[in-house]
Amino acid sequence: MKNVFKVSLLAAAVVLTVGCNEKKEPVATAQEAAVTFENNQDKVAYAIGTSFSQQFNTMLAKQAELGMELDKEVVIQGITDTLRGSSKLTDEDMMETLKAYGEEVKAAAEKQMIEKTAKAAEEAKVFLAENAKVEGVTVTESGLQYSVMTKADGPKPKAEDTVTVHYVGTLVDGTEFDSSVKRGQPATFPLNRVIPGWTEGVQLMSVGEKYKFVIPAELAYADQGAGSIPPGATLIFEVELLEIKAAEAAEAPVAG
Repeated sequence: MKNVFKVSLLAAAVVLTVGCNEKKEPVATAQEAAVTFENNQDKVAYAIGTSFSQQFNTMLAKQAELGMELDKEVVIQGITDTLRGSSKLTDEDMMETLKAYGEEVKAAAEKQMIEKTAKAAEEAKVFLAENAKVEGVTVTESGLQYSVMTKADGPKPKAEDTVTVHYVGTLVDGTEFDSSVKRGQPATFPLNRVIPGWTEGVQLMSVGEKYKFVIPAELAYADQGAGSIPPGATLIFEVELLEIKAAEAAEAPVAG
């Protein structure tokens, strides 16, 4: 029992390495879904087989993207042989094979990520160079690029202040990854607790102004990425400064 449990964990680790938890499309047609089973146990057994197969289809597709293709028919043969008690591998052989393959998958995934990050960095370099030439764009010493969309006169925040803003964030290909405007709720946060590009950029703004910021990866999330933001991504934000709450006011105790 212990060996079987260890093998199950190892197989699950290989699946998780290539992201088998992604949303899966339904595989049954309406006609297939209408099939009846002799009893509920048969239906449960079939559902387990279906779920298992969906996970493996996803795993095989992901590994193909890494250039590591497995023969689906051999996978099916391994499942069938094992369920019938005639596996061609001992538990020890199976664990060693899966462990070695898991390392190969991990190495291939890391290599692919490095290549993607390098490609993104090169594309970002070209994009930033071209955007810097656009009329109205200013480039700061740090590399932050900005342009004024709506001009206003008024106070400017300090890094220690808390600000309220509306914003829309996109990648250089136009993909929108975040928007307070779409949520219909402005964001409020201490200016020194966000990415460096925001901390620097918003301090240039007066209340009522709207700026467009182009933030290089090193002033954003660098090679780590964040959520739907890929590693090495240059970010574009349209930001409207709505309110400033000075640090002293933000920290002052409320009179009782």
